[in-house]
Amino acid sequence: MALEAVEYQAGAGRFTGFLADGSAGRPAPGVLVAHEGGGLTGHARERAERLASLGYVAFALDLFGDPDLGLEAKMALVRALRADTAELRARTGAALDVLRSMPQVDPKRLAAIGFCFGGTAVIELARTGAPLAAVVGFHAGLVTGAPQDNRAIVGRLLLCLGADDPVVTADQRAAFAAEMSEAGVDWQIHLYGGVGHSFTNPEIDAWGFDGFRYHPGADARSWAAMRQLFAETIGNGDG
Repeated sequence: MALEAVEYQAGAGRFTGFLADGSAGRPAPGVLVAHEGGGLTGHARERAERLASLGYVAFALDLFGDPDLGLEAKMALVRALRADTAELRARTGAALDVLRSMPQVDPKRLAAIGFCFGGTAVIELARTGAPLAAVVGFHAGLVTGAPQDNRAIVGRLLLCLGADDPVVTADQRAAFAAEMSEAGVDWQIHLYGGVGHSFTNPEIDAWGFDGFRYHPGADARSWAAMRQLFAETIGNGDG
């Protein structure tokens, strides 16, 4: 599946995402794909391609705007965007607008998925009231939100997390679940035993971070859980 580079703007920034079109020329569900803190690498692009192979139109967004940033600069930008929720939401919302503008995308069947920091980003997008029928966070960073923002989430939320994740703790999971329940969100958490952070990303082992490991079993199970949620909300992508 060929990827098409798409340049777009969010505020004063210029960004480049990648579109994978599995629509075969008919109206199809659209899925936004948000990358990890390491940037828009092959991992997010491959997930967009995989979604397109299932009949979706997928857009791998760009949260950084600069493909040449080093690791320290990327981590600094992640911290800055976590602190500036309005900017994070603006960048993610601009990418959703790109996806929604595609003539082959059915605007009534939209979803978003995110990995690690990208999971944080799509949750924040959902808190703006964005018309997302489903939101999926894979090893997503969990941050608390204002009650009115949580109540703005209109779609169903799935979180797939490792029980041994050093970044997302049990206390964070419990606090986030309580928030979602209080807001009346339709949520579920899938927890994988013996699994750490970034478990969907085969690239992560080379980084050598403690508690960050690819886990093929959890990767496959979490992807299957996403597909089930999509089947219940936006359709299978094939009609």
